[in-house]
Amino acid sequence: MTVYGIGLGPGDADLVTVKGKRLLESAAVVYSPGRLSRTVALNHVPEERIGDLDFPMTRDPDELRRAWKEAAAEVAARADTEDVAFVTLGDPNVYSTFGHLRRTLDAFHPEVDLEVVPGVSAMTAFTTVLGVEIESGTGLALREAANGSAPTGPDRMVLFKVTDAPTTHEKLTEAGYDVRFGRRLFMEQGETVVTDDPDELAERDYYTLAYAEREGVEREVATAAFDGVESGGSA
Repeated sequence: MTVYGIGLGPGDADLVTVKGKRLLESAAVVYSPGRLSRTVALNHVPEERIGDLDFPMTRDPDELRRAWKEAAAEVAARADTEDVAFVTLGDPNVYSTFGHLRRTLDAFHPEVDLEVVPGVSAMTAFTTVLGVEIESGTGLALREAANGSAPTGPDRMVLFKVTDAPTTHEKLTEAGYDVRFGRRLFMEQGETVVTDDPDELAERDYYTLAYAEREGVEREVATAAFDGVESGGSA
């Protein structure tokens, strides 16, 4: 049988893909690595079909490997006779815990069939909320910005895990970027915030993102000439 790694999207149960919803409804058991992904899954799966896996709150690599080996063993045993799912917020291959499960299954249970079901990533959901368009021919970099870090270089970046928004904002503005923030977008738990003011996000929160764009970046697509033109006018 098959283990499906299913992306649940950014937190709104309505943003689960049609295929993801269908597989959630048919899977014998649905494993969730966290409280938020479990909450989204419960919109599509009865609680009695939610499986629990133990993941310790540690960065010790030996403890983490032990936990993932135990989780993979349980998932593989269930998948021997029936289809199961492992869900994560966003997309399974973008800043997701699913990669740990895939690597562990590949190493110790290579007989298990795996299939990844894409989900709406936090990155694309965030840029949509901000009204940011990444035009054809331009680039967008993904960076992690925990504990006040502020990576620079690319003209446009989406930053994950912005746990010290004021410090990250200060460093990026000094480096010549305009910065906007979003927190807990599309999530039922906690307050959703979209702001240019980092002081509104002074409290640490793992689910905070930032969009940074270098000041003065020009749009080179042909229709950029229409920006600001009144209806009926000409460029």
